[in-house]
Amino acid sequence: MEKFDVFSARDLRNRSGELLKDAEAGQVSLITKHGKPAILAIPFDNWLLSHGVHRAMALHLFASHQLTLAQSAKVANLSLEEFIELLGEAGVPAVDYSPEELDDELTVAL
Repeated sequence: MEKFDVFSARDLRNRSGELLKDAEAGQVSLITKHGKPAILAIPFDNWLLSHGVHRAMALHLFASHQLTLAQSAKVANLSLEEFIELLGEAGVPAVDYSPEELDDELTVAL
């Protein structure tokens, strides 16, 4: 998942198809009015239906690397442990190190 797209209220006339395409791809989008955030568009998907708005938003923002684990837990109104359990239920890895990053982390830890 990529960073979320930002649409102005004026853009919606010309780019509404792009907004819908983002939602279908599971991407969160921000809609602004006069340069200020006005609407956060989150996909209407199984996460939303299963877990509610706050938790679905936290899952999407964590999965797209927009928020940290701790920040996402706060958005979801869960403890860190509870949010990690939610990630497991949703099939989202809590840690997604590349093999090189994992080697570096293990070297530092040892």
